[in-house]
Amino acid sequence: MPPGKYGMQEEWEKEGDQEILMDFLLPNGIFLNFLVSPNDTIKTIKKMVWKNARNEALFNGLGDPEGYVFTCINQTAVREELEEESRRIRDVRPFMCVLRLVAREGDRVEKLTNTQISLLIGKGLHEFEAQKNHEVNEFRSKMRSFCEEKAQKRQGLPWQQWMEYSFPCDLEPCSAKSKNKKKIFINVKFEASDYIFSCLRNDENPQLTMVHHSTISKYQEEQGRMCNHIYRSCAMSRPPPLPQKKQNTSSLWAINKPFNIHLLQGSRVNADEGMKLVVQAGLYHGSELLCKVVTSSEVTVCSEPLWDQKLDFDINVADLPRMSRLCFALYAIIEKAKKPRGTKKKNKKADCPIAWVNTMVFDHKDQLKTGEFLLSTWPSVPDDKSELLNPMGTVEKNPNVDSAAGLLIRFPNILPHPLYYPPLDKICVTEENGETVFANKEEYTKLKEIMDNKNHTEFFEDEKELLWKLRTDIRDCYPESLSKLLLITKWNKREDVVQMVSLLESWPELPAIHALELLDYSFPDPAIRSFTIRCLRKLSDDELLQYLIQLVQVLKYESYLDCVLTTFLLERALANRRIGHFLFWYLRSEIHVASVSLRFGLILEAYCRGNIHHMKVLTKQNQALVKMKALNDFVKSGSQKMTVEDLRLCVKQESYMEALSDLLSPLNPSVILAEICADKCRFMDSKMKPLWLMYRNPWPHADMLGIIFKNGDDLRQDMLTLQMIQLMENLWKKEGLDLRMIPYGCLSTGNKMGLIEVVKNSDTIANIQLNSSTSAATAAFNKDALLNWLKSKNPEDKLEQAIEEFTLSCAGYCVATYVLGIGDRHNDNIMIRETGQLFHIDFGHFLGNFKRKLGINRERVPFILTYDFVHVIQQGKTNNSEKFERFREYCERAYKILCRNGTLFVNLFAMMKAAGLPELTSFKDIQYLKDSLALGKSEDEALKNFKVKFTEALRESWKTKVNWMMHSLAKDNRP
Repeated sequence: MPPGKYGMQEEWEKEGDQEILMDFLLPNGIFLNFLVSPNDTIKTIKKMVWKNARNEALFNGLGDPEGYVFTCINQTAVREELEEESRRIRDVRPFMCVLRLVAREGDRVEKLTNTQISLLIGKGLHEFEAQKNHEVNEFRSKMRSFCEEKAQKRQGLPWQQWMEYSFPCDLEPCSAKSKNKKKIFINVKFEASDYIFSCLRNDENPQLTMVHHSTISKYQEEQGRMCNHIYRSCAMSRPPPLPQKKQNTSSLWAINKPFNIHLLQGSRVNADEGMKLVVQAGLYHGSELLCKVVTSSEVTVCSEPLWDQKLDFDINVADLPRMSRLCFALYAIIEKAKKPRGTKKKNKKADCPIAWVNTMVFDHKDQLKTGEFLLSTWPSVPDDKSELLNPMGTVEKNPNVDSAAGLLIRFPNILPHPLYYPPLDKICVTEENGETVFANKEEYTKLKEIMDNKNHTEFFEDEKELLWKLRTDIRDCYPESLSKLLLITKWNKREDVVQMVSLLESWPELPAIHALELLDYSFPDPAIRSFTIRCLRKLSDDELLQYLIQLVQVLKYESYLDCVLTTFLLERALANRRIGHFLFWYLRSEIHVASVSLRFGLILEAYCRGNIHHMKVLTKQNQALVKMKALNDFVKSGSQKMTVEDLRLCVKQESYMEALSDLLSPLNPSVILAEICADKCRFMDSKMKPLWLMYRNPWPHADMLGIIFKNGDDLRQDMLTLQMIQLMENLWKKEGLDLRMIPYGCLSTGNKMGLIEVVKNSDTIANIQLNSSTSAATAAFNKDALLNWLKSKNPEDKLEQAIEEFTLSCAGYCVATYVLGIGDRHNDNIMIRETGQLFHIDFGHFLGNFKRKLGINRERVPFILTYDFVHVIQQGKTNNSEKFERFREYCERAYKILCRNGTLFVNLFAMMKAAGLPELTSFKDIQYLKDSLALGKSEDEALKNFKVKFTEALRESWKTKVNWMMHSLAKDNRP
């Protein structure tokens, strides 16, 4: 009997890869018959089915492959669904060589989608369900409805809007004064359509304008049909909303009793014997302490210490602001310790900090909490400079409940029924009560002085009284100084809160760059958050992308899952695929961080449900990253010295070639990484053995594309620095100054893992100097090395343009590295392209954290401007002062533009405090930036200071050369 019909048991037992003829029955009436290998997986066979079916007349009746599953009759004569697609057909062993394809329906689609989302976001959805948390359940239900509704609307978009979503234009900024307005025509042809769609974009109007389209492509029809099928199936399986109980309620403002909580006991506490355990508790509104910190009694160290003590706070329940946060610190003190002379009594605290935890006083439904709560704490990091309480920290409990110390507390039942904070519409009463504020000329002069000083954020009591007295004048004359008024508002006094919230209702909308400041954890009130998002809605897609890193970080300050910032980001991400791409990766890269894993995981789930097709693109990228990590582990863990050839052999394996080829670059979703070129791939010599991966460019006659995969280094600080350099370049270009910067792509994709764009045709200054010198000791002092290298790469008429490129880019990086305080600037992390552009790489130190060795500061110049740089700028002529003065003018002009935008840079860095970067944890770390941008000083004063720094950098450049010499000597491995 021939293979492929009956008696297949013997065929499956045969060894080897002898192909077997199989029949395939498809749901739209197509019958296929072709050979497969017994070692082929179900997934591979499904791809073969779709490939063979493309030539059939009824192919367009098929939807997406993932909407179908194979069934067969197994060896026990039972119908089996082949859900696990990684199985080989040899292991399935169907009784007859017939596979039937059936559409997934109902909960099968839901299960498949859930599995795919879990794998993609790196967190099982069952973990959300296991929370058994009403807030989590309500947020998931609300966001799912919101995102799926957006997805349904997107399917019905007209062509123009659908194109804007799917293929957002990425044009460089240009000066508003430019007379050369550009018109860009875009032609798009779909594989499954014979028609061409054309659209037009102007510099003046960045939106796409439809020029012509013939018909809707089959691609969009199929996409819409498949999405509708998935969404209908998911909607059928969605659980009904939780029933709402009607209860008698009372307003919080009717309770004029002191607020208190009951500290019951601890659990799993680990501390040395001979010590006493103490709990400190503080009520905060953002960064403001609402009343005096309360300290518990001391109890003897044990695993489950018992306090059973009421902690009274010096604030009435009626005066608790809506975003009141209760912060706890558990610490141990030495019993009967003798204090050194001169030690103040208050220093008795915290001989040994153990843990901290925060919780909100109100729940997510505005109800004052009642009953017992077991708070799973976070371990404290001993630091003499930090306070015990951590109001900036998360309000999430530590998910490591089995090992983390716990605190059991009880909120009192003040009344037999729930107490609610009044809603905003009841808070916003009219403030105008007939009283007129009279201020004298001296007070108005003082107000102007405070408002004009952008660096003025700490106030004396008389200044606070003045600001509060003239708050309506601030609204009318200085609306951009809203943050100063919010900082001096007494949030522990409900009358002031009412007046501030009411005033906010009539506050004029702020420019987005000023509104960003209000997302700091110091301003948690819901009215402020809503006002801020209202201002941010004016951001264009390009501007939103520019600030997206910060917007994701300040999500960590949010006290509840459902917040206006989350909804805003999801809404914009679902309206622009490029925003969605980067929102996904910024969230996905921190899914391993316990304090945000729940929040970020829920947002990722919502985004995936709102964009099933984008989820497939992201899954392909994620699979490629998994393979890259496997390759990197292979290189680093080899028992013997690995060679580049070993790596290339591995890449050439079918599973690696398939996973690493044909994907959109995570660094830039507008770039296609076609086939990986195994023979061009290598690993680098540094400690973490980064992979250097090269790809063929799908466009004819285009250069190859390269990416570097790093595993073991935290790339987030590099991401932030490159974002700032990109922002600087945008600001300069808008002023008509193009300094030829190279803010290359950099993306963190996981825990100490990420990608960096390869800047082709470039080399480090160290290599250029070493290759042109006979001795490493003299290489750094060879002033002709750079100019000669540029001459060799740019013969005759091209040299002048290369030197101009060098001059412009050198000016840009001098200013950028000075303003950002970039450290560790040796000749191996400054590079030059063959076209002349200079650029910096590796930003491990910034904000003035310069590298030291043996306690000595090795970097003693404000920025790198060596005489060999000047030699290139002056075209090798010592008397060419005109060229150098033009370079100096570029620097000064660039610096003045940044100073005018100084507040924006300070706000963006302040928003990054939540990221946990070692060199950016508090406002003190940002002081360097305020000083370098001369915040609070006039433009003339700022420029005068910069000129001093410029002269210093040039005069002291010999110290840089000595540092470079030491680096070259350490690096040189020539015989």
